[in-house]
Formats: sequence, C-alpha cells, structure tokens
Amino acid sequence: MTILPAPPSDAPGAPPFAGPSAAPGRATVDDRERLDMLQAGLDLLDQGLTVFDADLRLVAWNEAFLRLLDFPPEMAYVGAPFDSFIRHNALQGEYGPGDVERQVRERVEAAAGFATHTTERVRPNGRVLQMRGAPLPGKGFVTLYTDITAQRDIEGLTQHQNIELEARVLRRTAELKKANAELSRVNDENAQIAAALRRSEARLRLINDNMPALIGYIDKHETYQYANKGYSDWFGIPADQVIGSKIPNVIGEDVYAQVKHHVQLALGGKRLTYEYHMERQGQLVTARSTMVPEIAPDGEVLGFFVLSHDITGQKQMQAALVQAQKMEAVGQLTGGLAHDFNNLLTVIIGTLVALREQRADSAEVDEYIEPALQSARRGAQLIKRLLTFSRQQPLEPVSVEIGRLISEMSKLVRRSLPDSIAVSTDLPALAIHCMVDPGQLESALLNFVLNARDAMAQGGRLSIAVQAVELGCDAAAFDVAPGAYAMIEVSDTGCGMDAATLARAHEPFFTTKRAGLGSGLGLSMAHGLIRQSGGGMNMQSRPGEGATVRLVLPITAPEAEVDHPHDDVALHHGAELVLLVEDEPDVRRVVRQQLIDLGYPVIEAANAAQALEMIEYIPDIAIVLSDVVMAGSVDGRQLGLLILENRPLIRVLLMSAYSDRLPEEWPKQLPLLPKPFSQQDLARALLAAKQGKS
Repeated sequence: MTILPAPPSDAPGAPPFAGPSAAPGRATVDDRERLDMLQAGLDLLDQGLTVFDADLRLVAWNEAFLRLLDFPPEMAYVGAPFDSFIRHNALQGEYGPGDVERQVRERVEAAAGFATHTTERVRPNGRVLQMRGAPLPGKGFVTLYTDITAQRDIEGLTQHQNIELEARVLRRTAELKKANAELSRVNDENAQIAAALRRSEARLRLINDNMPALIGYIDKHETYQYANKGYSDWFGIPADQVIGSKIPNVIGEDVYAQVKHHVQLALGGKRLTYEYHMERQGQLVTARSTMVPEIAPDGEVLGFFVLSHDITGQKQMQAALVQAQKMEAVGQLTGGLAHDFNNLLTVIIGTLVALREQRADSAEVDEYIEPALQSARRGAQLIKRLLTFSRQQPLEPVSVEIGRLISEMSKLVRRSLPDSIAVSTDLPALAIHCMVDPGQLESALLNFVLNARDAMAQGGRLSIAVQAVELGCDAAAFDVAPGAYAMIEVSDTGCGMDAATLARAHEPFFTTKRAGLGSGLGLSMAHGLIRQSGGGMNMQSRPGEGATVRLVLPITAPEAEVDHPHDDVALHHGAELVLLVEDEPDVRRVVRQQLIDLGYPVIEAANAAQALEMIEYIPDIAIVLSDVVMAGSVDGRQLGLLILENRPLIRVLLMSAYSDRLPEEWPKQLPLLPKPFSQQDLARALLAAKQGKS
C-alpha cells in the first residue's frame, strides 16, 4: 500500500492514494511526509488493512494484509477486484474441497452486502486470523485482519519491520523523484495531483474515523501527532485540539496517572496491552489499549501508536457472572442449614410450649417464654425467607392490611431498640390492603429497623409511615408501572451512606458492619420480596443525614373473612398407638411428649429399619409419624410407601424440616407436616390424616 502523490493514471505503478491536501496547484514535500508518517504507522501495525470501494475494487491495503493472508505482492494494486483474492484462496484450498467458482461467487455475494461482520479463520499454516469488517459511507467496506495466535517474538518482528522499512524508504524515494520530475515537466498536471492529494487525505481520514477502534499517535515528547474521530470523541475533545496537545491535557490527570507507567514503557520500545477506567458521560467505563512503538532504523523510538477498545460491556457481563455465583452460594448455604436449623427450632419451640403449659399460672415466667417463642418462630420464618430468596420458591401472598401489620409489630420494634431511639408511626385512617407474604414483609421491615438502630449508635429518631399513593411519571423511580400503591416509608436520623455504599446496598453479602455483625443479605432479600410481590424499592441517603427506605406495593381489595383454626381452639385427643420414627434424639423427645400430651400412647424408632421391624411384630400400631430425611438406606417417604403397600390400614403422617429436598412429585396419600410445628399443628395434622383414611 502506498499513500504518496499519484502519477498520471496511465503511468505504471500508479499508487492508490494521494497524500494530505496542499495549496491548489502545488503539492509540498511536507504533505507527503505527513502522509508517509501515517502510512508508516499503518504498516507497523500487526493488523492487516484493506479498503474496497462500492464496486468491490481494492482502494487501499498495507503490508500486513499481504503477509497475514500469504498473497503475492503483485496481486495488490489499485483497482484489484475482490474476487481475485477469493479465487486465489480457493485455488490454494483455503475453503476446503468444492467447486472453486461456487466458493468465489458465494463470498463475493456476501461481501456485496456491505454489512458489519466479525469472523475467524484458521489458515493452512495453522495461524488464526480474526477479520472485522465495517461498511463505509457510500458503500464499500474496510476490513481489519488480526493474527490472534501466540505473540510473535518482538525482536524478530522489529528486525523484520526495520528491513521492510528501509526497503520501503528506498522505493518511496525513487517514486518521489519520479513524481517531482513529472511535476517539473508537466505544469498542467499540478492541479490534478493536488486534487488527488486532497481526496486521498479525506479518504484515509474517513477510513480511520470509521474504524471500530480508537487510534492515536504520540511522539517521544508525549505530544499527540494524530487521533482519529473515535479517539477524540471518546475523550470529548475535538480532533483539531488533540493534535499538538500533551497526553494529560487530552485524557485527564486521573487517567494519565493510571497509564503513565505504560507510556514510559512504550517510549522505551516495549509493545504492551493494559486496561484503564474513567468516568465518561456520568458512567464508569473501561477500555483496553495496545501501544505499538515506532522505532527508527537506528533503534531510536520516535513515538508510539495506541489502539483502544471499549470493554465496558464485557466487564459488566463478568460482574453479572460473579453476582450469579454469589446467588448460587446463598442457595447452597441456605439449603445445607435449613434441615438442621428447623430441627433445632422444633426442639426449642416444643420445649418452650411445654414449659409454658406447666407454668401457666406464672406471669413472670410467661414474660420470658413468650418473647423466646416469638423469636424461635421468627427464626423459622427467616429460614423460609432465605429459601424463597435463594431458590426462588413461591411466596404465600395474602391480602394484608398494611397499617394493622405495622401497628402489631410496633411493640416488637420498640423492644428491639434502646431508649435513646424514639419511634413514631404515621398510619392511615382507612385500611390499605396489598397482596404480600405477611411474614416476609414483617421480617423485611424488621431488618430496616435493625439497620437503622445500628446507624444511630448515639441515639436518634426512627419513623415508619404508610400512605396510599398514585404513581404516574414517578413510578420509574421504583421501576414499576403507573397505578395505585401503598407506600411504606422507614426513615432514620443516623449516620447515612455515601453514594458508593448506597449503590451496592442491595448486593448479596455486601455489608458495612464488622465481621460477625451482619450477613449482607437483609436488604437484598427485602428487595427480592418486594419485586416478587409486584412492587418496587427505593433508597435515599447522604452521609450525616440519615437514610430513608421507601417500598411500594400494589393496592388490592381485601379478602373475604374466613374462619381459621386458632391456637386456643380445643385440641383433638386420640388414643391410637403411634409409632414415632425420628433419627434426632432431641426432636424425638419433644414430639413424643407432644403426642403423650394429646393422649396418644407412643413407641419410638430411630430409623426406618427399626420401624419396619416393629410394624411387623406389633399389630396394634395405628399411626406412623415419621421424619422424611433420615440416616439409612430407606427414608421417610420410602417407609410411608412400603407401609401403604403392605399395611394399608395404618395411617401415615410425615414431617420434614426442609421441603426443598423433597421430590417434585410427592405422593398425595402421604400428608406432610413441616417443621417446626406446634402441638396444635400436630393435633390437626393427625386428625386430617385419620379423616383421610376413613
């Protein structure tokens, strides 16, 4: 490829380009030197470059194009048809066996579409080339060929390029002498040459400005000598102001501090690739740059070319992958803990209930037992909430009167806060109903309260307000559709958060608390609950000015009143012999006592093998109450199916501490009681199992 002034079109060796513009009627040596500098830079790049016009005729190329694709130099000339290169490759077996003319025709038709494309090809010599094409205005296209195999030896490359540079200088010098002779001999051709120079400069600028890359050239004094449109647009500076400016004046001091070391290495003759970050149009973006030194024949580094690409999208995809891995870790962690934790809660709740019944006449004891029971039941809700968040299990939404829910939990809120924090509520006079899981919503609000408590270590004020709102244009702030919503606002006067902390507040595992004082899951779980319930969440905070969390939930009609069983309803007592199968001794002890209190005689088995043996030799067994997950080769589900098959008169009731481990297709004839459960729950489940058998 050449970019020197073009001789007459009928002269042999007419080059494809003319250089920068000069005064009408005259072409200067400086213009050609500038064009030579641009051409030398393109020929120093590892990437090959071709430009074809709307008729698929070759307009421009560089040495790397011929080298990377093994084309003979004589094939490349201005006006060379695109199909000549395709046919050459086909004859060399580049596209595999087949009809050569068909292969040529298909590729020419594809090229005539002038569409942006990126493809890779493995050459017969084993090298892998990446080809990136982009259309040019007025049809035609520019293609960039990149060798993406292992990095070639830099010293060998430099030596080879120096040899080529010396030969190119000799060839260009001869052409320049010939051109000058022609200019002196034919004065009327000056105007044509000057016009050709202007067209060539405009075309070369058009090519570089439409490349999908940021290209610049910086000399050894760290001064810009060239920048394409993409480069100047990236930094928001007009191209004419980039030329002649120092690096910090173009890229800014912050970015220069990141790349200064790389600039010094490039001016030392080292080719390198690196990444940097910057704020652009209010967004944090990331770019990957490659610096290619320009080295003179005597070894002096004249400057370097820089080729950059925006990789912000790639970084965002990597961050999304990390986020997905975090979510998977939440699910694995929760699943492993749920079974054991619910077994512990079964023991705790059962023991506390028994203690309360034994000391029913002691108000002092009940004052301690009731908060412990509430906390244990809240722990069961927490496990359920974690499973919903991590496993995307369905919620159990009902029509909830929001004001009543907050009013009922306000007593617990005040007990959870020190006297130095004042609590106020602003509830609506009219009932507002929303479809939401009440236990999940209560846990989310309690999490906000505890976060506010930690933010007000020296005391302050916590406010909880509820109101009905009609969201229109402001619905975008919550990422919801316009409509009628209930807005819950929790605000505090604590230390607040800066912008960076606020931006990450919803991330799983992110917390500003000391190790052991917070899991970083509270806000992310609350956000997930609100989104699954059809609402949105918005947070506002500034350092020293407290924080405000606003939740919006769609307003719905209240559900019709239905009678539900309550704990104070008289319990059903039985007299049938119950076989209790449970591998956890503490759980077995608590459930046994609950059965005895309900009037059932009980025998026990620690696993399914013992249970089957007892069933075989004890004909009086009427009910089998078994855990699902047990040690041994037979679990509770398999035990229940064996009993139904061989002893159909025995009623079977199963209990489980972690329903997520259960098979998707659960037998309908095996009722399931989730742990932890109360004595009332157990009594109702046994009665339902009995009625199902009758």
